[in-house]
Amino acid sequence: MTVKPEHYDIIKKPIITEKATMASESNAVVFQVAMDSTKPMIKEAVEAVFGVKVKAVNTTITKGKVKKFKGRTGVRSDKKKAYVTLEEGSTIDVSTGL
Repeated sequence: MTVKPEHYDIIKKPIITEKATMASESNAVVFQVAMDSTKPMIKEAVEAVFGVKVKAVNTTITKGKVKKFKGRTGVRSDKKKAYVTLEEGSTIDVSTGL
């Protein structure tokens, strides 16, 4: 499978948090993805970019919070996260390059 430029538009960045680290123990990786991406698109992009076999993809949408900055009200942008479960024997090391 060849890597298409739009695969890099789907996967924005890996998410490295305490919850994502706990998910990595069960062979899952967490990515921030484009809001208009679907589960099959995410699966295809991860398999093409990282060269691994994907078992399942679960997604969540986090709505942006209303925050105040210097007395002005603003809204953070919405984010979509993808929890990608990999097949046994496949790994992605997202901590390299930090």
